[in-house]
Amino acid sequence: MGIGVSLILIAVGLILALAVHPSGSHPVDPNTAGWILVVVGFIALILDLLLWESWGPGYLRRTTYAEGGGYPARRAPRRRTVIDEVEETPPPGPGPPPP
Repeated sequence: MGIGVSLILIAVGLILALAVHPSGSHPVDPNTAGWILVVVGFIALILDLLLWESWGPGYLRRTTYAEGGGYPARRAPRRRTVIDEVEETPPPGPGPPPP
């Protein structure tokens, strides 16, 4: 789940929990369902922030040390590799060889 989905879950949950006033007896209480969505949204938001690759505990564990020094080196950003394909001429077909 992303941050956007977590915020949507929190918003929908708060609307159900605080703005909906059920009347009568229903098998599912919208207020309870709203609070459950709020809790799930907050848990997803916290997990998403903790497991975010460029920020969080996972990022701090990936330190590499440069040769000759004791200081951690920063990781270089990932670069895209572009491979240009060269079209080769097909081999000559059956028939007499070219002069």
